[in-house]
Amino acid sequence: MHIKNPFAQDYDFDLLVQHYAKLKEYVFINQYGTKTITFADKAAVKALNKALLKAHYGITWDIPEHNLCPPIPGRLDYLLHIADLIAKPDVRLLDIGTGANLIYPILATCHFNWLCTGSEVDMDSLKNAQRIIDNNSKLKSIELRHQKFGNAILENIIQPSDKFDVVVCNPPFFKNYMDAQQTNQRKVSNLKLKEKDNQNFGGRSNELWCKGGEEAFIVKMAFESRWFKTNVHWFTSLVSKKENLRSILRAINKTSPTEVKVIEMEQGNKKSRFVAWTFR
Repeated sequence: MHIKNPFAQDYDFDLLVQHYAKLKEYVFINQYGTKTITFADKAAVKALNKALLKAHYGITWDIPEHNLCPPIPGRLDYLLHIADLIAKPDVRLLDIGTGANLIYPILATCHFNWLCTGSEVDMDSLKNAQRIIDNNSKLKSIELRHQKFGNAILENIIQPSDKFDVVVCNPPFFKNYMDAQQTNQRKVSNLKLKEKDNQNFGGRSNELWCKGGEEAFIVKMAFESRWFKTNVHWFTSLVSKKENLRSILRAINKTSPTEVKVIEMEQGNKKSRFVAWTFR
């Protein structure tokens, strides 16, 4: 985890419960004598997120039961590496697919004081993101834009007068419903979980899968990025599956960028990465 990530240490559950009392019902002492929660339980993860955002940033946050519940430490890690990449204080960020949880604009606004815009194709998710903004005066600077075209990513969102320092994206990982289910079942088996529904972060179809999965999504994003060379300094996207990197990098390089980077990240035993490219 990034050296500046405040969530790198064990959670202070006593402090978190003070800020969100309902979290207490999910906290227990494990076999090592440490307070924790069952991270396979969606309700527990959601309660933890509410407590973290309230305790660290004073944010009141909620999402519908069926929407994606993001792991906050990992999301902040991405932004901390983005901060290293850009190295300037007044960053303008565009989040592609901000979702109902609005997590990147929230963290970017509260942790870095960046100016954020979020795009989203699903109207219900967009409405929930707007509710979060309306309920928190700290987030009033965040702008939301509706992606009206399901087959577009940057097109229709980035306007001719826009200037963004960075685009961030957490693309749909899976190719279809079955791909998502099979991956989740492997995780359940590996972790020896017993819960009936172990998809601990939840998620609607548009949040979890698209035709061709993350590989196809980022390839299309790279193709569209050619049209916005003067509007955006750095285009970036998380890449969940390392085996997709080769084809993704090939697609990016076809657009003739001036620089391409693959930045590795680690959160505990989990390894992830994001790809970044620029035409500047």
